[in-house]
Amino acid sequence: MQRSRAGRRAMASVVAVAAVVLVVMAFRPAPLEVEAARVVRGPLRVTIDQEGETRARDRFTISSPVMGRLLRVELDDGDAVRLNEVVARIDPLPLSQRERDEVYARVEAARAALRQASARAARAREDWEQAQRDRIRAEHLAKEGVISIQALDLARNADITSAREFEAAQYSVQVAASELKIARAGLISIETEPGKPRPLIELRSPVSGNVLRVLEKSERVVQAGTPILTLGEPGKIEIVADVLSTDAVKIHPGDPVLLVGWGGDHPIRARVRLVEPYGFTKVSALGVEEQRVNVVSDFIDPPGRLGDGYRVECEITVWAGENVLKAPMSAVFRRGQAWGTFVIEDGRARLRNVEIGHRNEADVEILDGLREGEDVILHPTNQIRNGLRVRRQSQTPE
Repeated sequence: MQRSRAGRRAMASVVAVAAVVLVVMAFRPAPLEVEAARVVRGPLRVTIDQEGETRARDRFTISSPVMGRLLRVELDDGDAVRLNEVVARIDPLPLSQRERDEVYARVEAARAALRQASARAARAREDWEQAQRDRIRAEHLAKEGVISIQALDLARNADITSAREFEAAQYSVQVAASELKIARAGLISIETEPGKPRPLIELRSPVSGNVLRVLEKSERVVQAGTPILTLGEPGKIEIVADVLSTDAVKIHPGDPVLLVGWGGDHPIRARVRLVEPYGFTKVSALGVEEQRVNVVSDFIDPPGRLGDGYRVECEITVWAGENVLKAPMSAVFRRGQAWGTFVIEDGRARLRNVEIGHRNEADVEILDGLREGEDVILHPTNQIRNGLRVRRQSQTPE
């Protein structure tokens, strides 16, 4: 009898405990659904994105050397021109003494510019020859394993850049020589004897290329120095993007550039040739003054149908890694001077300090605090706290 009563009491106790457990489980909060992603290894690229435009690398502006009557320009935008082809004609007007002095001064200035361009071309040639020697030396050292592949790439890029700088310097000499010819043409109106008709001044093309823009089409009287048309070689174009000065210090010659949003169905590769050493002030769309610097890049892939003055979007790579431990940028957040993230462990959110490295808009390099394969919570809200029960909402593409 006593055993029967003891058994019933034990059974009642078990039932009571089970009921309490069921009540607790019934009123226990459900796990919070969170969006999560996995920590993985893979490539990471840090870029500076900025709109830019293409421009003819060697652009020549033909101007009037003297005051006179410009005859109608027969050329149109896009027309091909040959070296020394006549592109415009001017009937010079009689000059005053002041205008004569200006013509003589313009000739002397053109001579000085030619001497300066010749000196720069000579220096550019010496730099190119030195870059060639450095490249050959670097190739031998790389074969012996003395220097890294990156150092070899820098030497090769310096060789290519120096060659293009020398080519540009040679064009500058041609332009300076053409400017001197144009300036000397102004002497015609001075040296013509009184009473005799003045011959027309013929303005000739300094290069073989195309007319980029006709600035003065109709016949009219123009002042000395008035731009008439712009010439260039559409096949030799470069990309110019003005970036913030705080970003410019991170960019170096040789950095790869990817051109997107240019109208084609594929990106175009380019490479930084020059970060200009001076900045300028530009007012943003919000009315804020910004210090900006021009970054000039050369095409690696064919530019396709891009011409002078076309808009492009530049992605300048300032750092890249292939086997980087990374997590989504939306998973990490500031904790004072450090960084933190929530990791899902056994169905609970665990707060963990992490050390980060390079980052872009999407991903961040993890230096310490996380392991490959762990799940981290994306966009953590104020509801999430250390130890909270959570449930992964959906699988985020990795």
